[in-house]
Amino acid sequence: MNMMKIAPSILACDFAALGAEVAAMHNAGADLIHVDVMDGHFVPNISLGLPVVASLRKATDAVLDVHLMISDPLTYAPQFCDKGADIVVFHAESDSEPQAVIDAIRAKGKKCGISIKPKTPADVVFPYLDQLDMVLVMTVEPGFGGQKFMEDMCPKIEAVRRECDRRGLSTDIEVDGGIDLKTIGKTVRAGANVFVAGSALFGKPDYAAAVRDLRAAAQRS
Repeated sequence: MNMMKIAPSILACDFAALGAEVAAMHNAGADLIHVDVMDGHFVPNISLGLPVVASLRKATDAVLDVHLMISDPLTYAPQFCDKGADIVVFHAESDSEPQAVIDAIRAKGKKCGISIKPKTPADVVFPYLDQLDMVLVMTVEPGFGGQKFMEDMCPKIEAVRRECDRRGLSTDIEVDGGIDLKTIGKTVRAGANVFVAGSALFGKPDYAAAVRDLRAAAQRS
């Protein structure tokens, strides 16, 4: 079984104290820091971009898990690699040809993942599985925080894990959207092992306790 990894989403943190927030969460035991990049085109919201990743890279040695919710990852993925992303995840539904984006990220020596939206079937990622470090199954519609967890995404997680197991791959399966103490167990049982959480972590008064509790809930499952 892949290691359970907790990935706090900085969308839920206090942006006025971004560096301190990320450092505190990293020190609290988070495995990855999840950075949501939105272009206002692929999703109906604009978040943050290259300068923020560059600033974070200088402020922390945490693993930066950069999720590109953008239309043109082929242009921008290499730039995020240059700015300090450790893992770059792009969407299968974007305008870029997936193989070209994978090649561009790999050429920068970084880890690569593909994300799929709720309406996208699991098998869209199957042709690329052997080249991926991670598959991100969205458990809400991408673009906004605070949405309710979509339990009907669990069969999709199961399908990706089943195919990885069939090929003998130790690919990480990440889930993002509505993940908290109540929902995390369902995704673990489906086969996920990387958990993006926003308000369930950054919204808590004690970050170490929040990370510990979420990890314990995953491990119990």
